[in-house]
Formats: sequence, C-alpha cells, structure tokens
Amino acid sequence: MTFELRPIGHVESALADLDDAPKQADEGAPDAWLVLDPALREAAADIAPGDELVVITWLHESDRDVLVVHPRSDPSRPPTGVFSTRSPARPNPLGLHTVRVLAVDGTRIHVDALEAVDGTPVVDLKPTLSSRR
Repeated sequence: MTFELRPIGHVESALADLDDAPKQADEGAPDAWLVLDPALREAAADIAPGDELVVITWLHESDRDVLVVHPRSDPSRPPTGVFSTRSPARPNPLGLHTVRVLAVDGTRIHVDALEAVDGTPVVDLKPTLSSRR
C-alpha cells in the first residue's frame, strides 16, 4: 500500500542549513513563515493571530533508511530505535511542530519558533486541542 501526500505549502525561514537548525523549537528556533498554496486560501481563512497550530512537515532532507540513532546525536547515549525518539531520520520523515500564529497575510502565516529549515514542505495544519473552536 502506498499513500500520496502533496504539500500545501512550504516554510520560509532564516534557517538555511540543517546543521544550523536547533533540535527543538525551544532551543533557539527563529520565527518563520508558512507559505500556503493560494488555491487553499479558504482552508486557512479562519487562522488568526494567537492561534496555536500543529504544523506537519515533510522533513525532505532526512535519511529515510535510518532505524536506530543515538538520541540527540549524542554518542554517549545508547542506540535507540527511531520510533522512540524525535529524530528526523525515520522511514516517513514527518515533522510535528507546535507553533503560535503571530500574523496572517493572505496565505502567508507568520509563526513563532519553528525549527524547520527554509523550503521544508508543509503537509498539513491542525489546531491544537486546547485551541479548537
């Protein structure tokens, strides 16, 4: 069985290189923009500043063949299966990012701390359970 995902947009970020990206948003990730496909304007019409979203990304630069990692790339930590870590290297490299919306400009959504690099495809947006309408 296969699945087809199509991006709904991409990330615009000052983070240009994986080596410069923090491992988690609270470790110094910059604000970023989610740039959505203009055809999806209606789907994003109710997103407003202050909303908390889960951004689902496709970590397109990740290694999909890695099954075991040292957590946080720390060789002093024991090898661990990727399904027990937040490693971006995994069979289906989906990224989950909780962000707060700072501003909305048409199909451009300005969000706080996002650790995804510039150009990362955005697959979906969902409100957090605490901010559902």
